Amino acid sequence: MPPATPVDRDLFRQAAARPHEPLRTYHPRRASLGRDRGDALDRLFGRLGFSVHDEAAPFPRTADGMLDTAALFGRTAPVVLEIGPGMGETTAAMAQADPDRDYLAVEVHLPGLANLLLLAERLGLTNLRVAHGDALELARTALAPGSLDAVHAFFPDPWPKARHHKRRLVQPEHVALLRSRLRVGGTLHVATDWVPYAEQMVEVLAADPGLDSAGPVPRPEHRPVTKFEARALATGRASTDVIARRRA
Repeated sequence: MPPATPVDRDLFRQAAARPHEPLRTYHPRRASLGRDRGDALDRLFGRLGFSVHDEAAPFPRTADGMLDTAALFGRTAPVVLEIGPGMGETTAAMAQADPDRDYLAVEVHLPGLANLLLLAERLGLTNLRVAHGDALELARTALAPGSLDAVHAFFPDPWPKARHHKRRLVQPEHVALLRSRLRVGGTLHVATDWVPYAEQMVEVLAADPGLDSAGPVPRPEHRPVTKFEARALATGRASTDVIARRRA
C-alpha cells in the first residue's frame, strides 16, 4: 500500500470557519491534533472520510447528485447520521454494537474527527465513515429524502444565551429538514443535559407534523453514557433523551 498523503489541515480549518447561511449551529474551535490523531487523519481520512465543503475531498454521488451511501460504505444497509459526535467514543461504541447499520458521523471539530478515525481503526469498524463540515448543509444539499434510518444528535451546543437560541440545532426548520431525510418509521434521537434546551427539544419534536414523539424517555441502553454526560451527572445535571419517529 502506498504511503498516505498528508491532508492539508488548513483547508479543514478554512471550511469550518467560512460564513454559512443559514446561521451556523456550532462553535468552530482550534485545538492541537497531537501525533496519533494527526497520523490517523493523514492515513485514514482519504479512505474513510470526505469533506462537506471542500471539492478537493469529494464524496461518491448518485446520478442525481446525492451522496451514494452504497458506494461510500461498500454495501447497501440502513444508514444512521450522527451529528456532532465530539471525540467519537459514543459513535464508535454504537457502530461496533450495531454492525447491520452504517454510521455516518459529521463533525466540524478536527481533533474529534481524527480521534474517531483512530477509534474506527483500533476497533476494526467497517460500518463507520466520517464527514468534515456542517451536517445540516450535507442534509440540505446531498442527502436524499427518505435515505436515513436514524438521525442522532447527542449533546449539541445548547447556546444558553437568549440571543443565541436561534443557533440551536433543534428548532423547527432544522427538525423538518432532518425528518424529511428519514425513511417512514425512522427515528430522530436527541439528548441534552441543559434543562431549558431539553424543554425546547420536547416542544419542537412534539410540534412537528411529520413526527410522532412521546416526549422525554429514559436513556435507551443502546446509547452509551458519554464522557461529557458523565461529567454533567457528577455535578448533578441529569440528561434528557427525546426520540421521535417519522410517521407515514
